[in-house]
Amino acid sequence: MAATATKVKVRPLGEKILVQRLAAESQTKSGIYLPESAKEKPQEAKVIALGDGKMLDSGERAKFQVKKGDTILLGKWGGTEININDEEYLIITEDDVLAVMD
Repeated sequence: MAATATKVKVRPLGEKILVQRLAAESQTKSGIYLPESAKEKPQEAKVIALGDGKMLDSGERAKFQVKKGDTILLGKWGGTEININDEEYLIITEDDVLAVMD
């Protein structure tokens, strides 16, 4: 019996956001190529999915300031790294988002 690959879908809960970091620079501005071990974690990421929003004291959910597809700027060390279908993602809270890139 042949094994079939199944796609895993992830739905963040509450105020969590699923993002995918954009590719790290492989070359410096002066033209030097960087090995994998020397590359810094990119701080730009694309929003893949959003949770329902933070629960407010009133019982309502707060709206996110970001939307699916936005390119955001985030801190280097925030969030939890996960691997889904051989792709690397990061689950963060809205507090980890520093800015939306236009």
